[in-house]
Amino acid sequence: MEINLITSNLGKVKEFKAILGDSIKINHMNIDYKELRSDDPEEIAKDAAKILADELKKPIVVEDSGLFIKALKDFPGTCSAYIHKRIGLKGILKLMENINDRTCCYKSAVSYCEPGKEPVSFLGKEEGTIAKEEKGNNGFGHDPIFIPEGSNKTYGETENCENLKRFRKIAVEKLKKHLKKED
Repeated sequence: MEINLITSNLGKVKEFKAILGDSIKINHMNIDYKELRSDDPEEIAKDAAKILADELKKPIVVEDSGLFIKALKDFPGTCSAYIHKRIGLKGILKLMENINDRTCCYKSAVSYCEPGKEPVSFLGKEEGTIAKEEKGNNGFGHDPIFIPEGSNKTYGETENCENLKRFRKIAVEKLKKHLKKED
């Protein structure tokens, strides 16, 4: 089986390949597309998967994820990539100055759609806290400030963190199970 994963993020491609293994071939496509604005990553991923599957006439997988910080009313949420480009990790840490409740979660919504059909979506979630400072160079995005529940290290401090991240892995494993049923 083959899927067409649309993302500009090579880190995501690497994670998908590690999770899906050899059983599902990934055709990576780096295509710009208009993204729906919503606070719900599943709504965004489903909308994009449907539009792209119908437009490209191929089975499409789209992933939308974000970091949701409780004390900031779930900011940056589904705007995580945009906010990361604009204010970076230092900006988020600045917003978190003098805030004691540092709980947050990563959410990943993976949507699959075939041309002419309705998309299906799979959600993965991982609880954690925001570090007081950036730590480590591993991973990508917010990994140097995200401390997963049960750990005292950021993903940025964790070698091969792609293999340990649960939020995207949960969603991609749900996709894998769905695709295996379709075979």
